Amino acid sequence: MNIKITGKELKATESIKNYINTKAERLEKYFETEDMDLFVTIKKEGDDQVAEMQVSVYGESFRAVTASNDLYASIDKNIDILEGQIRKMKTKKDKQNMTESIRMKEASREETHEVENEIVKTMYYSIKPMGAEDAKLLLEDHPQNRFLTFVNIETGKVNVIYKLKDNKNYGVIEPEE
Repeated sequence: MNIKITGKELKATESIKNYINTKAERLEKYFETEDMDLFVTIKKEGDDQVAEMQVSVYGESFRAVTASNDLYASIDKNIDILEGQIRKMKTKKDKQNMTESIRMKEASREETHEVENEIVKTMYYSIKPMGAEDAKLLLEDHPQNRFLTFVNIETGKVNVIYKLKDNKNYGVIEPEE
């Protein structure tokens, strides 16, 4: 880990440097590389001592700034914040990798076992009573849907309204008497 400590209106003593080095080891366990940079700026603002830390690794950047009347407390708080940010990012990437690997397994399974002439998906939704014009307006509001099933208020029967192939007009399927 490459650590650069800068003091503004506050001198970075050997004990502060050693303390930062010791605490920064907590961040190293999350990465399998020595190519991690930690930039620390310590400064005094009024009665508070401010510690600003930024970690850069694998093109990712994490940052924490805290102020306290005790510089060591600010450093501790920053390390906790940075550790939380790193843990959150790693968890997010792990979930993403797991999801991608599951998708790849499913895709390969689908390729090897193609099902034909079977019902492979069932969708459930509520059928609402409405007029044909209301159903058309509702279907227009949901362009991803090609059809809508509804109970026709005028006839009391289940109807289906669907978009025609020209994507401009609609058709209605109504059962015979």
